[in-house]
Amino acid sequence: MTDSHAHLDACAEPDAVVARALDAGVSRIVTIGTGIDSCRRALEIAGAHDVVVAALGIDPHRAATDEASRIAELRPLLEHPKAVAVGETGLDGHHGAGTLREQRILLDEHLALAESLGLPVVIHSRAASAATAAALEPFVGTVILHCFSEPDLLEPALDRDYYVSFAGNVTYPKAEALRASAVRVPGDRILVETDTPYLAPQPVRGRLNEPMNVRHTLAALADARGEAPDELEAQIDANAAAAFGLPPE
Repeated sequence: MTDSHAHLDACAEPDAVVARALDAGVSRIVTIGTGIDSCRRALEIAGAHDVVVAALGIDPHRAATDEASRIAELRPLLEHPKAVAVGETGLDGHHGAGTLREQRILLDEHLALAESLGLPVVIHSRAASAATAAALEPFVGTVILHCFSEPDLLEPALDRDYYVSFAGNVTYPKAEALRASAVRVPGDRILVETDTPYLAPQPVRGRLNEPMNVRHTLAALADARGEAPDELEAQIDANAAAAFGLPPE
């Protein structure tokens, strides 16, 4: 089982977190860098574990800080053999409505970097569906919509063959709209993630999240889509391999 988005560098004991994930049947984890130091730590963790790869970026919450000026430092980090994607990057109108201009500049820089390196891009979008769709329209590479939470973004995602990744919030009782969106995503474009250590799925809600909990989200997606969990798991593993350019499991 692949966890397509986890912040292992935000965990107190990432080695133990990875070990518990392996015990739970998780076979691949994409850990995410959210700033230059975070990216370096993500690569260290990935280098220590065969099952971990890394996506590297400066997230939108840092767009109006000095961290954004370090974007040039990403390129050499992305040349590491364990680096498989650019991001997360994107637009957040919920936590950063006052910095959307700076976020868009930083997003465009990430998109240019992804295009020049031939890497997929991992996108964060919250309360910014129209602006995100507009920003991504010229991009011709692979797009992975992380922690999908904006049903208004579904139509452009479907039209453009984006990968759509669902996190633990799709399991919450009031998340009917997200589950309805999950039903509409084609089988070859759906992904699952934990967003560790955030957004623990309903059965473990209120605790720090871990990749081992990805199966709860998989089960909710399978139920909503009317699919057998083991079949959806195999499909999602194949999708993750294709999205991130990884060898099949």
